[in-house]
Amino acid sequence: MITVPAPAGPGAFVHPALFYRDLDEYLTGVGGFVRTALSADEPVLVAVPGPHLDALRESLDTCGAEIAWTDMTELGRNPGRILASLQDFADRHAGRAARIVGEPIWPGRSPAEVLEATRHEALINTAFAGRPATILCPYDVRGLAPSVVADARRTHPTLIEEGRDLPSPAYTDASRVGADCDLPLPEPDGEVSRLDYAPGGLAEVREHAENWARGTALTPARRGDLVLAVSEAAANSLSHGGGKGTLRLWTTTGAGAGAGAGAGSGVVAEIHDGGRLADPLAGRRRPSLASDRGGRGLWMIHQLCDLVEVRATETGFTLRLHMATL
Repeated sequence: MITVPAPAGPGAFVHPALFYRDLDEYLTGVGGFVRTALSADEPVLVAVPGPHLDALRESLDTCGAEIAWTDMTELGRNPGRILASLQDFADRHAGRAARIVGEPIWPGRSPAEVLEATRHEALINTAFAGRPATILCPYDVRGLAPSVVADARRTHPTLIEEGRDLPSPAYTDASRVGADCDLPLPEPDGEVSRLDYAPGGLAEVREHAENWARGTALTPARRGDLVLAVSEAAANSLSHGGGKGTLRLWTTTGAGAGAGAGAGSGVVAEIHDGGRLADPLAGRRRPSLASDRGGRGLWMIHQLCDLVEVRATETGFTLRLHMATL
């Protein structure tokens, strides 16, 4: 059984990456982590892709204990939604040391999804700092690209590899990882609809997005989601992004250049303005109704979209919103 290091003291947070090479190694590592938590009467959340979820359920069937199970392919389709769910679980068990298995990156993820999931992994360390919790993140070192595994070494303070747990020499600050994730976005293929907007132009943005979306394969409900997400992003531009911005809209037919989310067909809305992202956790944690820190618009955007690509650079702030049509 693999032993995950316990928190160093009250309020300590532990965030190890588990490198596995086959299903047996996966079940040994993750199963041992869950059994240890159950024996200590700690609440457990397991959020992993469906096939691994089924295998773990079967291998842990004799435990007879309450475990929260979540299919990460649904929860984490947009990596920007994962963090809030993990925090909600820990909040529901306040006063106890939560144990969480989170596998946000698996073979088959698109490069855009992997990059945003890597950003998520780095931000976990900021969001959970000072909380009594352990989040174990499995990585398929045979199925994932070497660069993805290398990034896991940068986003996890502790590594579990070949049965040993050791500090990660490559671990670095979340801000540095986030800056490295702000790679230039690929230009879209095909026709692009563009609208520049300024103060007083929010209604025009909504109308433009609605009219354009009618010509796509989005269902009426999803068209409404797209228009709402675009409206929230544009409103953020007008309030915090210099008072103006640019909306671009296009369709995708697969995982080619600019497709981003997965291999299916979809639509993309990109909003660019001159703003800055003061809080990298904005939109990734559930905003309080009483909060005056904002972030409600970004939170809503993450809930509505299948993927949200975020770029905060010297040239401004860009949100690229993806919605699948199939």
